[in-house]
Amino acid sequence: MSDAETHSLKTSPLHDRHVALGAKMADFGGWEMPIEYPGTGGGVLIEHKAVREGVGVFDVSHLGKASVRGPGAAQFINSTLSNDLERICAGQAQYTLCCDDATGGVVDDLIVYYRSAEDIFLVPNAANTAEVVRRLNAVVPEGITITDEHEDYAVLAVQGPNSTALIERLGLPADHDYMSFTASRLGESEVTVCRTGYTGEHGYELVVPWSAALSTWDALLEHGESFGARPCGLGARDTLRTEMGYPLHGQDLSMEITPNQARSGWAVGWKKPQFWGRDPLSAEREAKPARLLWGLRSNDRGIPRPHMEVKTDSGEVCGEVTSGTFSPTLRIGIGLALIERERGVTEGSVVEVDVRGRKSSMTVVKPPFVDSHVR
Repeated sequence: MSDAETHSLKTSPLHDRHVALGAKMADFGGWEMPIEYPGTGGGVLIEHKAVREGVGVFDVSHLGKASVRGPGAAQFINSTLSNDLERICAGQAQYTLCCDDATGGVVDDLIVYYRSAEDIFLVPNAANTAEVVRRLNAVVPEGITITDEHEDYAVLAVQGPNSTALIERLGLPADHDYMSFTASRLGESEVTVCRTGYTGEHGYELVVPWSAALSTWDALLEHGESFGARPCGLGARDTLRTEMGYPLHGQDLSMEITPNQARSGWAVGWKKPQFWGRDPLSAEREAKPARLLWGLRSNDRGIPRPHMEVKTDSGEVCGEVTSGTFSPTLRIGIGLALIERERGVTEGSVVEVDVRGRKSSMTVVKPPFVDSHVR
């Protein structure tokens, strides 16, 4: 990364902490974020293992934040985003999609935090926050305000089987259900403790004021030492989410990849009378999508990577890898791929992936690749 590129990137409030820890930094959605921490004796494999077996602490402050406030705020969001907000109530969170109304393509996937019927908090992906806010502002009714709070709050993810013990050690509430949240305090700062995450492990995400990020990070690592806590970068976050089969926007979901194709129809409120993309998505669902997202599990030493061709055993191109990595848990290559329905590929089929000019045998599976411990 050149100096000019580095200086054009945004940084989290923990940037100096990452540098001091010897983190390897890279551009992630326009933000300079830690990929791994070789300076602490870490690295993707070690950090991945920490989350699966102990507890990992991630800085995900690059994630977007936006508030929608005013009479009818929840009703407005329910008429635009895909999932049915009436399925949850105050104090609960929901995974949902912002789809293009004309095509059904995915502008972004995000988490909605239902504070009240008049106060909704959105957490989109970093690079898509401005576009999500723009689309909402284009149709927002009078009396409702949408505020981009991207750099007002930091987000720290605490993930792994020892996460509850660490959260309780800090005096924060930990005994609440998955996809719920509660307000608390840590020292002099407000903190929202969310039972959410992107790793497949029991965990939490802490939303704190930007100014409280340093003290919160320091407290987590200091008190977490006895629980094996380790700072973790976005490299491990990617391997962890891939083992779960969780989609990444821009790869497994996009303006060209609909929820139906990505098997994300569970996040669509099909019975709702209105949401962006309802007509094209309903038509595609009725007709059945031409391609579907499947998991790939390597039968040899091949590691699938995005954009690699997938072929049937007869040599026909049947799809393309969207996400792929080496699984630290399974010690093999795994990935996600969009595969054309008409090719007859299904669970258990053996396909070939062109791994840099070499044929690699892979079995088609339904994720997750490893057991989820979300509870």
